Amino acid sequence: MGDPERFDGMLLAMAQQCEGGVKEILDCLFSFLSRKTDFYTGGKEGLAEEIVMDVFKKYQKDAEEEKRKLREEREQEEIRRKERLAKKKAEAEKKAQENKSKEEEPKIKELTDEEAQQLQNELDTEKSENTATPEEETPKAENGDKSDEEEDEKDKGKLKPNSGNGADMPNYKWTQTLEEVELRVPFNVSFPLKGKDLVVQIDKRHIKVGLKGHPPVLEGDTYNDIKVEESTWCIEDRKELIVNIEKINKMEWWSRIVMTDPEINTKKVSPENSKLSDLDGDTRSLVEKMMYDQRQKEMGLPTSEEQKKADIMKKFMSQHPEMDFSKCKFN
Repeated sequence: MGDPERFDGMLLAMAQQCEGGVKEILDCLFSFLSRKTDFYTGGKEGLAEEIVMDVFKKYQKDAEEEKRKLREEREQEEIRRKERLAKKKAEAEKKAQENKSKEEEPKIKELTDEEAQQLQNELDTEKSENTATPEEETPKAENGDKSDEEEDEKDKGKLKPNSGNGADMPNYKWTQTLEEVELRVPFNVSFPLKGKDLVVQIDKRHIKVGLKGHPPVLEGDTYNDIKVEESTWCIEDRKELIVNIEKINKMEWWSRIVMTDPEINTKKVSPENSKLSDLDGDTRSLVEKMMYDQRQKEMGLPTSEEQKKADIMKKFMSQHPEMDFSKCKFN
């Protein structure tokens, strides 16, 4: 026997035309054998029925084995899902406890001699930095503004992210957090989808998703590396495929799933949907600073760097009241 899937395209098209389901499909097949072949009369008595039962039992065994495998996969996926939920719940409780502990800390506490000396050293260092002249600070601000304008120019034409920080494409929808990407692919078919009806291939830097016997809905090199062993997929409501893609780099937003798709503007994602509590202290501080600066820009307010420069200039001016700054322009 050749490739058992070589006629899947024709048979799926046939299935879509048979509104009566399996019974109508079998009726069409046996009608064809009766009208166009000698299947019923070409051999000894009972041979046709024997052939039918042999083939039926063969694929019944295959179907039961496939069902068993699917059941085990669902059970394993359910175990992994519960483990992820338990992990998230534990992290949320830990975070809540940390926040509660911080709230319960006294607002004012006495410093030790060492802490007092360290604080004084920091204040002295900051004071020395604030003595920089306006002429030294102004060019940096201009360069920063220029850099922002160039960056904004690059983002022109990019898609605005959907509510899940992804995009709604013609044949599928995707959302993301810093950890993973969720891909949803609905299929407009007249029969309940099963795993064997689908093609789902997930590699480290490549993905292919579609219906067997049809062109793939999504195929190509991915935006970045995938943690294949942690990526899963399942069928929801017998009509929609859900693929969970685990990112290897958990410190970036994807601008698209495959490189041939249009990009989204990752500056406009909603960081609140990400799990900042999973990041280490330095990385979290950097991400929160980026989030703050982005919100400030959207509201037409100064970023943290711009505000810092403005504060430095304000202190400098207050320390030198004898100087005339009325004709100075600060960018």
